[in-house]
Amino acid sequence: MKQQAIILLAACALATGCATPAYVSPVEVTRFVGDTPTFLAQGTIEIVAGPAMDGDSLEFGVYREAIRQELEALGYRVVASNGGQIAMLDLEAYATEGEDRRGGVGVGAGGSTGRYGSGVGVGVGINLNSLLSGPPAERIERQIFVAIRSPEGGANLWEGRASMTATSNSDYGSEAAAASRMADALFTGFPGNSGETIEVE
Repeated sequence: MKQQAIILLAACALATGCATPAYVSPVEVTRFVGDTPTFLAQGTIEIVAGPAMDGDSLEFGVYREAIRQELEALGYRVVASNGGQIAMLDLEAYATEGEDRRGGVGVGAGGSTGRYGSGVGVGVGINLNSLLSGPPAERIERQIFVAIRSPEGGANLWEGRASMTATSNSDYGSEAAAASRMADALFTGFPGNSGETIEVE
């Protein structure tokens, strides 16, 4: 009877097991405005890869497109080269495993435990936590950095960074969705208050 109960418990856990719940953080945004903000959001602008990005990569293309849409909505005309201003784009991203799931509840029968009686060993062991939850989803942390400056160099006219964390099984697990959300947050209320950090849901 005990063995049947444990087998039924395992079957129920497998049948009703659910994946790790999806998680998406707010987007944290910090911006700095230079001494000549009147030059912003007008004229032509070129988007270039920063030191940490490969300008020929698919990843850069995804984030460039998201930034392009935001810049054009502000009033810029994005060009492939010789822009009146330059927007330098960098990205940092890394994935970590989900929350630590060690120490899950174990259910077993076998050996005389004194609690369950007979001492008849059936050799069954079940990690309920693992069965019910499944493998943890990766948590992907991303940060984009954009600096707008004159092609001649000098101090940045504007710079900002946006960061967020999302599990791989969330709506923002993909690069395209994450890029669009972070770019939108980065340029919300452009140019923003210099030095202020905000959170955008």
